[in-house]
This record gives sequence, C-alpha cells and structure tokens, in this order.
Amino acid sequence: MLFASCSGSGTSGGADSTDTTAAADSASADTSAAKLSIEPLTKSTAFPGASLKVTELKASKVSADSVKLDVKYAVSNFKLTQMTMDEHGDMANNSKQGQHIHFILDNKPYQALYKPEKSDTIGVGEHYLMSFLSRSYHESIKEKDAFVLKHFKVDADGKITDLPAPTTPMIFYSRPKGKYEGKDLNYLLLDFYLVNTKLDDGHKVKATINGQSFDIDKWQPYFIRGAKPGDLTVQVELQDKDGKTLTGENTTVERKVTLK
Repeated sequence: MLFASCSGSGTSGGADSTDTTAAADSASADTSAAKLSIEPLTKSTAFPGASLKVTELKASKVSADSVKLDVKYAVSNFKLTQMTMDEHGDMANNSKQGQHIHFILDNKPYQALYKPEKSDTIGVGEHYLMSFLSRSYHESIKEKDAFVLKHFKVDADGKITDLPAPTTPMIFYSRPKGKYEGKDLNYLLLDFYLVNTKLDDGHKVKATINGQSFDIDKWQPYFIRGAKPGDLTVQVELQDKDGKTLTGENTTVERKVTLK
C-alpha cells in the first residue's frame, strides 16, 4: 500500500562508503517536483531477542577541546557481517559487508560498524550516543534490547560522567543517507529510531520530503517511492496528537541526500 503526500508544506542519510553506490556528479532539480509517496515495509526478517550492550566507554585527552572516545559492544542473538536474507535486500540499498551497528553521535549521520567496537574523536562537553542493530540493507532492529542510548559528558582530561537517561520522547535519524544511484532510487529506505515513545501514545512523526509531508502514526520502516535524480531533503519531527512539534532535544532532524 502506498501513502500519498499529505501536504505541500516544506521544511540527512544514504549509502555507506562500503555500499555499492557511486558518488553523484551534479544534482538536477527534478526531484523537487516529483510526486512522492511512502510505502510501509512488511515481512522483514525478525530477530527476536537481539541485544546490544555497551561494555566499555572510555575517553583519553587529545587536545584542550577534544578527546578520543573508545566504545566496545556486546551483541547477542544477532550476527554482524551476515547478510539479511529477505526480499528487501534485493530492493533497497544493501551493504556487501552485511549486518552492522548504527553508531549515531549527537544525531549526526550514522557510521556503520561491522565489528563491535568504535574509536572516534569527539568534542569536550555533553553528548548523546545512540547505537542500534541493523539489517544488511540498513533497516533498524526494533527489539526492545536491540539499542542502547548513552547520555554523558566528557571533560578535556577524558573523564566521562554519566548523565540522566532521557525521559522525554526522542527521534534519531537513520535513513536515507548519503548518495544513491541507479535502481537504488526506486526503493529509498526511510527509517528512524524512537526513544520514550512508540507512537501508540498519541505521538506521531511528520516526515517532510522535498516539501511533501507525511503523517506517520506507526513505528516501522518505509520506502520512499517516486524520487528522481537530484537533491532530496528529508526532515523527521516528533509531534503530539494535535500536530504540534515537540520541543526539547532530539525531536527534529534533517538530512540532504543526493540521487544520481
């Protein structure tokens, strides 16, 4: 079933560097005028009991305003680097390196981890680190233990202090991301991760794609259909039952994607 665009009000994201996509040369304006729709994914491979935990989070000084962050994970009932065997892998952009972890720092574009560890240089201060398990074609695993959200601050000496876990609804952007070309334009995955809401409590997600808006009241992945070569701007925002955008941290995220 396809969902048509709800409105024309306007408001990031695609293939990983390891995916089978090429960089776009120059973007045309065709996408902005395309009639878009979103189609819910069904029959994705299930991973009951899939679990992700952070086993180590430490930092060391790099400079007066940055540190090196080292993260290690434990993964259960889920195999990294294994290909997800279902029909969506033949449709959506699919990583040849298989299943992975989405590492999202401060709601910036994720990094795909094919090993349960990550080192990154980050700024001194407060951070949100969202991590969740992903199928090989980048659809998130939405089991209750398949994600972990760390809220912390770090000082210039590398001392990490845990901050209170968030209690307000939050949304973390996942897909689409980066650049796509060829047949991948036909099935662009729209996916995000929710915290402290599952949209069964009156909340909803408003997805605005090149000025066309869609109200989403069920937490599941979707395919964006009808996109043409050019730039694609995608914004997701959490709203209450009356359509008012929620305030607070991690409630609205926007990305720009390039389609060739």
